[in-house]
Amino acid sequence: MHQPRTTDSPAPVPPPGSRGIDEILAAARARLDRLDPERAHLAHRAGALLVDIRPAAQRAAHGTVPGSLAVERNVLEWRFDPRCPARLPQAVGYDLPVVILCQEGYTSSLAAAALKDLGLRRATDVVGGFAAWRIAGLPALGPTPLPASPLPMAAGVARR
Repeated sequence: MHQPRTTDSPAPVPPPGSRGIDEILAAARARLDRLDPERAHLAHRAGALLVDIRPAAQRAAHGTVPGSLAVERNVLEWRFDPRCPARLPQAVGYDLPVVILCQEGYTSSLAAAALKDLGLRRATDVVGGFAAWRIAGLPALGPTPLPASPLPMAAGVARR
């Protein structure tokens, strides 16, 4: 079994020109006017598109924001690039206000910066993500229990 490296082990020497995730995240956030949950809620009510990029299982486990649009992270750029044939009907231009929501506000910063790279000038994200949204007591639905799957019968054991 593969053992994860401990923090006591020396990190490999990074290749020249590479950046660590902390540096990448800081650079992404420096380009955003990030919104706390309350400001994000007000922006959404005023017409901004609130986009939940969490995987379906995470949305089911933790809940969702009513009126948010679920677009998983792996297809976000294709769905919001106004030049792309796979874009969503909502991706009508570069001035679209888009607020990205993830679980804790990390992946959303990277995603919002990627939308800025596409030219969506008003893309941003929610500080603290859905977890902070919930803590702030803002509208949320769920969690949604996953459908129960029948348990297999063990040989010679009757169900009660």
